[in-house]
Amino acid sequence: MFLQPDPEISLGSAHHLVEVHLPDGRVLSGPRHAAVGRFLSILPERDTPPIVGAIVNGELRELTFPIKMDSTVCPVTMGEADGMLIYRRSLVFLLETAFEECFPEAELRVDHSVSSGGYFCQVFERPPLDKRELAILETAMRRMVEADLPFTRQEMPLSESIDYFRKKGDNEKVRLLMHRTKNYLTVYQLKDHLDYHHGYMVPSTGYLRWFAIYRAGEGFTLRFPRRHAPTEVLPMPEYPKLLNTFRLYGAWLDRLGISSVGALNDAIKIKRGDEIILVSEALHEQHVSEIARKILNRSQEVRVVLIAGPSSSGKTTFSKRLAVQLLAYGLSPFPLAIDDYFIDRDLTPLNEDGEPDFESIRAVDLERLDADLSVLISGGSVHLPRYNFVSGKREGAEVAELRPDEIIIMEGIHGLNPELFTRFPASQTFRIYVSALTQINLDRHNRISTTDTRLIRRIIRDARERGYSAQTTIQRWESVRRGEKRYIFPFQENSNVMFNSALVYELSALKPFAEPLLRQVQVGSREYIEAKRLLALLEWFLPLEADLIPDNSILREFIGGSSLEHFKLWHNHHQKTDPEAAKRI
Repeated sequence: MFLQPDPEISLGSAHHLVEVHLPDGRVLSGPRHAAVGRFLSILPERDTPPIVGAIVNGELRELTFPIKMDSTVCPVTMGEADGMLIYRRSLVFLLETAFEECFPEAELRVDHSVSSGGYFCQVFERPPLDKRELAILETAMRRMVEADLPFTRQEMPLSESIDYFRKKGDNEKVRLLMHRTKNYLTVYQLKDHLDYHHGYMVPSTGYLRWFAIYRAGEGFTLRFPRRHAPTEVLPMPEYPKLLNTFRLYGAWLDRLGISSVGALNDAIKIKRGDEIILVSEALHEQHVSEIARKILNRSQEVRVVLIAGPSSSGKTTFSKRLAVQLLAYGLSPFPLAIDDYFIDRDLTPLNEDGEPDFESIRAVDLERLDADLSVLISGGSVHLPRYNFVSGKREGAEVAELRPDEIIIMEGIHGLNPELFTRFPASQTFRIYVSALTQINLDRHNRISTTDTRLIRRIIRDARERGYSAQTTIQRWESVRRGEKRYIFPFQENSNVMFNSALVYELSALKPFAEPLLRQVQVGSREYIEAKRLLALLEWFLPLEADLIPDNSILREFIGGSSLEHFKLWHNHHQKTDPEAAKRI
């Protein structure tokens, strides 16, 4: 049947008004080409928490993005991951602008994040800023906030951008841009300060009201809110062990001659990739050996080694490599899993959403675990439980006891929680915090989140071991992160030692594995926004071949091919199954 004219349809010209449809059904009407921020500014909830971005027709956009047609729009607030990334990135730009005005002869480096909401920063080409100078810097930032100065965005030809940063003496940026495949660069300007930042910004400085600056070690910490309290800067905790880890990683980068991603790409391009991998892995192994030596030196009193850390930190591979080193020193590791002490699944405590909170320390039978360890340490025998993750119940039992040369190794997320053990002194434990604590950065102002590194690791492992799509892993990541912030990060300074599982070359090595998985995420989904962001990050890295990675590397836990995958510590020669004990569990 041929199409027939419909009398209700007629040709016309574009109306000067467009509609914005919000998720809750409300509709906003306004001028065509008006910024999405203008539409959202009339919402009564615009500041609770503050809106700093928007998802327009499935794409993350800045508030300055023009609405050219009727659109579906979801506000992005500081209470969400994407919104807080926009806020923190803009705050760094404000910091570097104020720093350049106050201390034009010096160089600012935004190094690494601290778990309580902040970035550790260092100053070069002059002594560290003292208390008075930090106050001057913070005052300059607040004046700019009060003035509500605009962030101006523009696209510069790549060659022009390289010339600009070369004249400015920003060699890290130049090295980074020399490997860029696109022929342009998006830059932002604040007053007379121009820079590239990897991601979106707020429209103006007036949005950046919540921050503080505190001195920390040889540098300072730029403090900002966290998502659960987006308009509140929390008190600054001490983090001396984390600062020591920063210093150690900095020394590693100096030894490798790799200060940033641009330098890493240069090394890969001239075929130094195998050297970078070998030295990076040697530094890892050296640190594992040093930790084993510390345990050996305290072996007369230490009976339990606790290993804790967030998801995809490489705890399993680290534990096995540590066990190998302890065996080489004459100590026999006795593996004990905290997971075997989970309470029955139907008794698991509930979170605020009414869902089982499997990551809560209350999901562990603390009384039973405490009692069993006390007996083992005192030389007695215990009936060890085994947790069946299919049935959600403890079942089976082995009678076990420790030999004089044995030391218990326990891996689990609650290893640093002071509630874990109460029946024996802390001197009998050695606590290790394992995480991708620091990471090579794009340049001195564009840091790479170690959370992103862990997510990329997990996406690759989930696809290989569980058949999960990248979309599924990204979808579940927020729940994982919530548990980490509640049950792991607050206790990291309780550790005796920290092990940084990040490797300077790893995003180059993970890139060929991650990109195909991320490209399969459904366009228009909320997970697509995250996948697109991660793909944009990986664009900055030249790839490395996986064949160069040693088979005992932390990375092998995620990409496969680990020689430690089937490595187990057997102690059956002094254990036996006790059927009667099994009935009592």
